Amino acid sequence: MGLCKGLTAAGACAALLAMAAAPAAARDLVIHAGRLIDGVGKAPRTQVSILIHDDRITSVEPGFLTPKGAEVIDLSTSTVLPGLIDDHVHITQGFHKGDPIHTAMTRTNFDDAIEATAYARDTLMAGFTSARDVGADTEVIVALKRAINAGVIPGPRLWVAGTPLGPTGGHGDSANGLDPELSHPHWTDNLIDSPEAARRAVRTLRREGADLIKIMPSGGVMSIGDDPALQLMADDEIKAVIETAHALGMKVAAHAHGKQAIDHAIALGVDSIEHGTYADAESYKLFKAHGTYFVPTMLVGAKVYDHAKAHPEDLNPSTAQKALTVVPYMQKNLHDAYAAGVKIAFGTDTFGMSNHGENAQEFAIMVKAGMSPMDAIVAATWNAADLIGDTKDIGSIQPGRYADIIAVDGDPLKDVTVLEKVPFVMKGGVVYKAKSLPTTH
Repeated sequence: MGLCKGLTAAGACAALLAMAAAPAAARDLVIHAGRLIDGVGKAPRTQVSILIHDDRITSVEPGFLTPKGAEVIDLSTSTVLPGLIDDHVHITQGFHKGDPIHTAMTRTNFDDAIEATAYARDTLMAGFTSARDVGADTEVIVALKRAINAGVIPGPRLWVAGTPLGPTGGHGDSANGLDPELSHPHWTDNLIDSPEAARRAVRTLRREGADLIKIMPSGGVMSIGDDPALQLMADDEIKAVIETAHALGMKVAAHAHGKQAIDHAIALGVDSIEHGTYADAESYKLFKAHGTYFVPTMLVGAKVYDHAKAHPEDLNPSTAQKALTVVPYMQKNLHDAYAAGVKIAFGTDTFGMSNHGENAQEFAIMVKAGMSPMDAIVAATWNAADLIGDTKDIGSIQPGRYADIIAVDGDPLKDVTVLEKVPFVMKGGVVYKAKSLPTTH
């Protein structure tokens, strides 16, 4: 029964055991959806059948069909949606109370790797069947992705950046605030202080298995001493990363709070801006002109702000003050960017300030900032898939896509918080979480 360990429903266990015990064979399913939100922003449909062959959707038909020999999954009283996508996670990282410097000095990547197996499971069980990890030890995150793809552990489909690239003293410099005599063999692997270093770092990450590149052109909040409002990477370094990554077919995500870092990264061709705190009307025009995505990461802002007020001792030196300064701008920025027509993709920046599996709490914050519930859902389905670069496989319930499907009780267009409790999760035609077993007709 080891295969079922950690799964939350008899249906999930039965499905996995059946797959393990039987030789590969064609498998047909049909989902009876009471209400369908397909992920592309169209009006919901009622009483729809989703036909599935093996791991792919073959058709979406009106009415409740019962094909002979197919397993019927009855979701006729539920709202059915595509599997959700979080485009900004750190799935190998958790939050540990107490002195964060002590934690950093005593934990290893092996600790992160073991914990990540639970974080991946929790993310999947929350209805997030895909995720873009934008910062982790490269070997750990690539190994986790491979284990998920091989079916060794349950988790979302992953697109991974590996170790983020940034300048000495910037947001990604692990030596910030520490005794200058301290060292670690890999602390400088991600530091780029010239275009030449940038090109080599991108090519090395590609060789190691990264799918995209993450850069740190501005300072950040959770790091020690650097200023989120300032651009810390030079333009020629940013340009070298983007040109090299694009030449290799890789997208580039830019952690950027300050306006100059945002505007320069967009003008140089970056694919997404993460956080984007101090963007303004001029920035929004650049977003639209270049087709750049904005990933607002509201949930982490809310959580770190509350923690900075209640338990600043659990944060790095300077982090609490930076959080109290930066976070109040985030909700207004999302409101203004949305009103300006900037493309928005869902991302939480989950790394333990909120628990893995709480990703859907982002929806309520997005709606509070002015987004419609449907647009918030599209940000976590079609838009998130488009930013990843794989709308042909994920992000919508359409023929040819993976059968990554979730269901919730109630109507998320009336109360988006119902997405925080997902009772049904299917990934690639396999049920991982369900109230009951499918039936065969």
